[in-house]
Amino acid sequence: MNLPWFATSPRPQPQSRHPWPRRVLAVFLAIAIGTFLWGEPVRADETPVPSTSIQPYLDRVRDGVTEFRLDNGMKFIVLERQQAPVVSFLIYADVGGADEPAGQTGVAHYLEHLAFKGSKRIGTTDYEAEKPLLDKLDRLFDDLQTAQARRDSEKVAALTAEFERVQLEASKYVKQNEFGRIVEQAGGVGMNAATSADATMYFYSLPANKLELWMSLESERFLEPVFREFYKEKQVILEERRLRTDNSPVGQMIEAFADTAFKVHPYKRPVIGYTEDIQNLTRQNVRDFFETYYVPNNLTAAVVGDVDPNRVRELAQTYFGRYPAAPKPPELDAVEPPQKEIREVTKSLPSQPWYLEGYHRPAIDHPDHVVYDAIAGILSNGRTSRLYRSLVEQQQLALAAQGISTYPGDKYANLMLFYALTAPGHTVDEVAGALRTEIDRLKTEPVSAEELERVKTQARANLLRSLDSSMGMAFALLDYEVKTGTWTNLFKTLEAIEAITPADIQRVARNTFRPENRTVGRLLSRDETN
Repeated sequence: MNLPWFATSPRPQPQSRHPWPRRVLAVFLAIAIGTFLWGEPVRADETPVPSTSIQPYLDRVRDGVTEFRLDNGMKFIVLERQQAPVVSFLIYADVGGADEPAGQTGVAHYLEHLAFKGSKRIGTTDYEAEKPLLDKLDRLFDDLQTAQARRDSEKVAALTAEFERVQLEASKYVKQNEFGRIVEQAGGVGMNAATSADATMYFYSLPANKLELWMSLESERFLEPVFREFYKEKQVILEERRLRTDNSPVGQMIEAFADTAFKVHPYKRPVIGYTEDIQNLTRQNVRDFFETYYVPNNLTAAVVGDVDPNRVRELAQTYFGRYPAAPKPPELDAVEPPQKEIREVTKSLPSQPWYLEGYHRPAIDHPDHVVYDAIAGILSNGRTSRLYRSLVEQQQLALAAQGISTYPGDKYANLMLFYALTAPGHTVDEVAGALRTEIDRLKTEPVSAEELERVKTQARANLLRSLDSSMGMAFALLDYEVKTGTWTNLFKTLEAIEAITPADIQRVARNTFRPENRTVGRLLSRDETN
């Protein structure tokens, strides 16, 4: 099912620095990563897709996958698809916002931005002349922080002037967006990246005859990165946060909601980071994070399209085999304790009123994962869903009512989240009551065989459509590979979907939708407060 527009973290395209439209990226990521199975509803003009017609296709796809691991630990998953002379590439770093050190929130997202700034050879006219200036900027930044802490205004003014002078001098060596221009000139499209709570991904497509170019560029990007324009990018990211959160009532609500729903797990923190942490991040912080997590055994690459798997292996060894082996990054050991009482957060802001309700649920590798997705499909998948028909059409309490089965990630235990935009003349409490009625029905009334089959049909259709895209296939393969231990689990999903019964829906609903497991968020218009 589609992620809400406020739940995504759109990434600037390196060539233009213009963000993808939020809704476009939300749909793309929802289809490509995990939740694609229960995505868009089947349109009226579509023929339902029986599982028997999908399975042979899935078998052919599965049989066409080749995998190998380099001596340094980096893994490649290759799928040869000769539908067009194009190849889609994806590098998946198994690190996201949840892995950040305390006090350094936003560093994963920050690093993603800097990864497009080039290397010692790309993005600069003279690295040997540029490097001492970058080092000097780091020293000046440290001195500035010290002077600011001491409230030495005279020193701050002098250091600021010197910082701006050195930054201007360093910028003279920068070849703006050279990485992006090389890709574009080679016929590349869709170059972008995304950071989530769970992972960081870099992706684009190239003509099939540019396989070696991708190997060269991407291996260089992570072999010898130069985090140039660090302080300029800091301002870009701070503005991104202001736009997305500080100046957005819904953004503020979502941040407060996550902080309320999670007490221990870092899913409580925003991927973009807190303002103070972003302001204080240093280039050394980013480098330390990079050297810890961007190691070969924490990177997985997917190559999908018109390629020869043997050639991919040969080139991967030549280019990515240059990476030295490194220790496995530390594993996240924080475990969210069971919630034992209702949690609530209310904000009064200049906004239309919204209602949010979340319930803790297990991670993607849990056997009931597809059942949670089915519940999300029943409640909020399109105009035939229960929430839309009841809250929007029949009672007209809400202008929109939706939900997602995993928020803000799914690698670890997370939330099933529902949200609704209250209709004029009605209150969030009315919406809450109507939403609760539909949720409780799942606990007390078995879902009909017809309704469950409709949701399964939607899942089959969306699975087929998502895997028909090379980039969608790359995302799905890597997501299952990293989060569940093997990409082959992707192809077991259809069997798991078919096995869902009305009793499964009722069992999971009863176990999950308990009052003590509920977190409530109310975003009220200022004139609506009591």
